[in-house]
Amino acid sequence: MKAIEVTEYGRSEALEPDERPVPEPGPDEVRIDVETAGINFADVMQRRGAYPGGPEPPYVPGLEAAGRIDAVGENVGLREGDEVVAMTTAGAYAEYALARPDQCFPIPEGMDFAEAAGFPIQFMTAHCCLFGWGDLEADERVLVHAAAGGVGTAAVQLASRAGAEVFGTASTGRKLDLAADLGVDHPINYTETDFAAEVDEITDGEGVHLVLDGVGGDVFDDSMDALAHFGRIVTYGVASGVPAQANTQELLFSNTSVIGFHLGQAMRHDASRVLEAIPDLTEGLQSGELEVIVGERFPLAKAAEAHQYVEDRNSVGKVVLEP
Repeated sequence: MKAIEVTEYGRSEALEPDERPVPEPGPDEVRIDVETAGINFADVMQRRGAYPGGPEPPYVPGLEAAGRIDAVGENVGLREGDEVVAMTTAGAYAEYALARPDQCFPIPEGMDFAEAAGFPIQFMTAHCCLFGWGDLEADERVLVHAAAGGVGTAAVQLASRAGAEVFGTASTGRKLDLAADLGVDHPINYTETDFAAEVDEITDGEGVHLVLDGVGGDVFDDSMDALAHFGRIVTYGVASGVPAQANTQELLFSNTSVIGFHLGQAMRHDASRVLEAIPDLTEGLQSGELEVIVGERFPLAKAAEAHQYVEDRNSVGKVVLEP
């Protein structure tokens, strides 16, 4: 089968097309004939060798695959021919990928494979950060960074649907226009203005009640300045490559909270808490209230080009690979 392999950590050029044997499902596994693989920033961090606990070369990257089950192992309730989207530990950048059945989800009615590949990681992360971990209420203000990205576009829609007042940051007018169309009430171009100062001005110095931060570094520090008293930051990534450090004195005097969220670890330790989001997400996607925003589609062989596209911050919504 055709696959993409990382033979050594490095730049996007480390992603190389390869031929590999078609994997056979073991007990409690299914094999998916992959129609679309989702690209996540975690894939980029793993390729760089900067992802704690990530795979070691050589490996086939990819944490999200949508397609049809074409083989099942023992003790599996799913059937050949079922159309699913799956979260994988790796291996989705290939024509065939293995997944555990409890990590496979039926594709919502009316959704194509590219949209499906943008559903589980982005929407479950956004839903958990907003509600399961962030406790967002309808009358609160929320700040979503990278509001035109994969998690960002999901979070904006979910927050707006819940009745929150939504602030969103992005780097270009095109991205901000998309964010506004999806429900951002206050689009902020972080390349042109200090977003914390902008939040302060719009809220008359009160700040926002919740921040979703997948960037870290200075963005986290400035997000602390944008928080209201009793506000919360949910940190779910370190796209900047610079982990942030919270000032505990600042936390205690403002009664603010910093909450960590990692989808994979949450699924590993308490999957039921994460999966509580599925009924709401499925209903929203099937009704049309929620939409997976698919940006660029790249052929599998151009995975390196796709990674560079994401790293150059050109991406809007979900970027996918199609074998």
